Parts: sequence; C-alpha cells; structure tokens
Amino acid sequence: METKKLTLFHLAWPIFIETALFMLLGFVDVFVLSKYDDVAASAVSTANQAVSICTLVFTIISGASAVLISQNLGAGNKENASRIAALSISFNIILGIIISAVLVIFNQPILEFIGAKDKVLEYATQYLQIVGGFIFLQALMGALVVIIRNHGHTQISMYVTVAMNIINTTLDIIFVLGLLGMPRMGIAGVAIATSLSRVVGTIVLLIILFIKIEKPSIFKLLKPFPYREVKNLLKIGVPSAFESFNYNLSQLVVTAIVLNFLTTTELVTKTYVQNIAMFFYIFSVSIGQASQILVGHLVGAKKYDEAYKSGLRSFRTALTITMAMCVLGIIFRIQLMNLFTDDPAVIVAGSTLILLNIFIELGRTSNLVIINSLRGAGDVVFPTTAAIFSMWTLSTLGSYLLAVVLGMGLNGLWIAFAADECFRGILMLWRWKSGKWRTKALT
Repeated sequence: METKKLTLFHLAWPIFIETALFMLLGFVDVFVLSKYDDVAASAVSTANQAVSICTLVFTIISGASAVLISQNLGAGNKENASRIAALSISFNIILGIIISAVLVIFNQPILEFIGAKDKVLEYATQYLQIVGGFIFLQALMGALVVIIRNHGHTQISMYVTVAMNIINTTLDIIFVLGLLGMPRMGIAGVAIATSLSRVVGTIVLLIILFIKIEKPSIFKLLKPFPYREVKNLLKIGVPSAFESFNYNLSQLVVTAIVLNFLTTTELVTKTYVQNIAMFFYIFSVSIGQASQILVGHLVGAKKYDEAYKSGLRSFRTALTITMAMCVLGIIFRIQLMNLFTDDPAVIVAGSTLILLNIFIELGRTSNLVIINSLRGAGDVVFPTTAAIFSMWTLSTLGSYLLAVVLGMGLNGLWIAFAADECFRGILMLWRWKSGKWRTKALT
C-alpha cells in the first residue's frame, strides 16, 4: 500500500464512528443499568477499572504491532508486516487466555483491593465473573483491528462495531429489563450481552482478515522464530503499555479514593460525568489513532517533514472539534445529566464537573494526538517518562490533596485531572516540535 493513498480524513472518520460506537457499548451498559439501579451502574464502572488494568497486557503487543506494521508497509516490506501480524495474533490469544483465568478466579479479591464493598462489590463481582471469562476475545479483537486498520481498511472494523452495538444494545434491554418473557437479569444481563457481542465481533473480524487482507499461512512466517521482531515489539510495546498502565493504575487509585473517602452520590456523579465526557474527546481519540497510522507510514518511507506537518495538522483539527463539543456540552449540561438521573444532587454536582471538564480536554487533546504521532514515529520512552511523573504527582496525589485533605470533593478531582493533562500536553507539543522523534524509526 502506498502512503500517498492515506489521508487523515480517509483514516479518521471510520475510526471516529467505530470509537464512538465502542464507547457507546459501555455507555449503553451504564445507561440501561441506571434505569435498574444507580449502584449497579457505578459497579460496572468500578469493575471496568479492573478490566482496564488487566487488558493493558494486550496493548504491549497490539500497540507495538500497529507501529511496526505501519512503518513496514510504508517502507514496502509487506512480508515483515505479515510476520508481525502473525506474532500479534498469537501472543494476544495466549495472554488473553491467561488474563481471563486470573479475572475469573481472583475477581473478588481484585475488586476488594480497589475498595469496592457492600452492594458495589456484589454487583461488580457478578459482572467481572462473566466479562472477565471472555476477556480473551477482547485481546484477539485488539490484534485483529490493529492489523486491519494499519492496512488502511478502517471502515471494516467500523462496520463490525456497528453490528456489535446493535447486538449489545438489544440484548442489554432484553436481559436487564426483562423483555420478551426473559427474567430481569440486572448486571448479569449486561455482562452476558457484552460478551456475546464480542463473540460475534471476533468471528467476523477473523473471517474478514483471512479473506481480504492476509492468508492463514502467515503463521508459517514465524519459523524460524523472529526474535528480532519480538525485540522490536517489546521495545515499542513495553513503554507504551507502561504509560497506559500508569494512567489506569492512577485512575484505579482515584476510584479507591472516591470509594473510601467520598459519598455514594459522588461516586454515581463521577460515573455519569465520565461517561458523558467520553463523547467530548472521542474526536481526539480517532484523529490520534489516524495520525499514528499516517505518521508511521510516512516515517517508514523516510518522509519526516511530511510526518511533522501531518502531526501538527491532526492536533489543530482535533483541538478545534473537541473545544466545540465541550462548549455544546456546557450549554446542554443539565439535559445531559437528566439522561441518567433525576437526583437533584447528582445533577447539580455533575453540571459543575462538565464546566470544569473543558480544561481537561484542552490538555487531553494534545496527549491523545501528539503522543500517538510520537508512537507512530517510534518515540515512546519520553511520553512514558512524562506520564509517570505527571499522573502520580498532579493527578493522583493532587486528587487526594484537593478532594480529601482540602475537602473539595469531586471538583478537586477534576482540577487535579486538568493539571495533569495540561502539563503533559505542553511537554508533548514541545517534544514533537523538537524533532527528536526523527531518529526513532525501527525500519
């Protein structure tokens, strides 16, 4: 595939729709459960914190393979790109099965460690037993989507996600609310619906991959075993995954702070606002992922100046759209909160957080787009180092000091989040403009 055929719009719009629909999977789960039990809705959010930590293992391989596949395709090395694809699928299946076993066996101790208790613990355990058992499907799907996207076929995974959403939403409503003669299954119904939609999505992606893009014979490329490619996967994947690990772990600690020091009302408010906020930064997520593919192809082809301009253009586009979404969110903040609850305390608190959230998105846009561009170029150590410092000092420690010690509650959390995102955002822009990423290519 020639790099010139790839454009930001061509890559980004299907990723945007797919990401929106993927976020909608979680949104629908929380929304339907909010009609069943507010605590159950918060329990799903708490359980997914644990899932996010465990599934970071998958990103070591799939995230690195995205960079290496795009750079090899940009350099015209199709066979090596196929070899990396085979490695990614194989490793993710093995790791996925191991993580599934861990979540099934140790789900309750993991949730207790986070700080879940009483009804939240009971509901979250039910959810994690089922979703955790099928988490290997998420691992395999992650590998398949990366391969398909980096060959430029971003529309394919979008269509699959559409189908998954239809299945998940339909089954959510039927299982949770007890329609069509089904019993009201509550949180177990959400977990079953999520898992079944992933079964369908995985099967369809496998069929498409081996019909349209690769052949099953790619696994023969693993003989002799490609140690050099494994080394490159780890060189890119470990720092990238460690950055994500730090983010999710810091969020896990913040969740523990909320569970242990704040009220149930504040936990519910945090859950609802974070679900709303996903739709503010979704454009940055999709543009960032598209930028990574573009930069990877351009760097693989040694077109560094084009890669530099592409990264900045992606950032400006994402920032403009995200700020517009934040302003709309502020205008309609009451109505957005009313989608989830009629509790006046939750609505008032949530509306304030939506106002503060614009400062989080200002920094997060830079992190999502520029960090992905740096990854596409193979520059992964600097973003991880910055993340470790910023997330634990400004975000996590700051959350405790502002929310608990100074008694600012959820407003304190959001101020700490904004400080972290903006500080890292400035550092990432400086790194991109410095051009040091030009020496990090792996092809």
